[in-house]
Amino acid sequence: MAAVQGRERLPLAGILLLAAVTFFWGINWPVMKTVLAHISVWWFRAICLWVAGIGLLLIARLGGHTLAVARVDRWPMVILCVFNVVGWHLCSAYGLSLMPAGRAAIIAFTMPVWASVLGLWLLREPLGGHKVLGLVLGVTGLVVLMGGDLSLVERAPVGALVMLGAALTWAMGTVLIKRYRWRTPAPTLVGWHLVLGALPLTAGALAFEPIPDFADLDAATWAMFLFILMGPTLFCQWAFFRIVQLLPATTAAIGTLAIPAIGVYSSALTLGEPVGWQEVVALALICGALASVLILPNLRRRPAA
Repeated sequence: MAAVQGRERLPLAGILLLAAVTFFWGINWPVMKTVLAHISVWWFRAICLWVAGIGLLLIARLGGHTLAVARVDRWPMVILCVFNVVGWHLCSAYGLSLMPAGRAAIIAFTMPVWASVLGLWLLREPLGGHKVLGLVLGVTGLVVLMGGDLSLVERAPVGALVMLGAALTWAMGTVLIKRYRWRTPAPTLVGWHLVLGALPLTAGALAFEPIPDFADLDAATWAMFLFILMGPTLFCQWAFFRIVQLLPATTAAIGTLAIPAIGVYSSALTLGEPVGWQEVVALALICGALASVLILPNLRRRPAA
């Protein structure tokens, strides 16, 4: 029993990485909305994936890791790439171009609902009382945050459906990371699966969109683009892979619920999107959800330890 309790204890490294990912991905939404006004969707995502993928492979090599992908990891990596890279990056960027940044983030982060269902089905992960409580509080927070903006979904159904597709593909990718027993080091594996995902997006960019004129970008847009490349893409892609390895898939998914709240507040500060009582109530509910899945389990097990 003690061994089981030790395995269930949430590691500090996973919680700290989750906090960093939450911050970077939260403020990324209004930043990405601004950059997408200057760079088309296909080229934007393709460039992000090439830079982050090659950067992670370089980091892996400098860190002494092999760049070879274990044979048993190759097909699972391709399957993961379809959902976690191609599906998520393409759907989220297109959905964001069709909706306000804060509201697009809200729909995208219904992901924990789908990840919980898929985790229960594919991983046999029990939900448990604290996870159910966290899920209920978090989803309630998202519903409050959406509030009267349901009319926005009706006015922009394509954007809402595309963002829902982003949530579903990310949920499946999250569960697949946990489902397979990866033999390849995380920086190598994530680097290659980003490069692999960049291939179809580059082909789509060449087929559907003209090459962007980067000479027209001002210094502020370049700074935001570089931030997206280094933080939300390169670092966070690796970090989320490690988070799902360190934490249960459902816990990792519920832990991302704070991202849309940060997205809404940062969008209000930078893009002037409105903030009212709904945002305050939603933030309190989401904080309660995070506490129930990240703090409560460790507090309950501390006397036994």
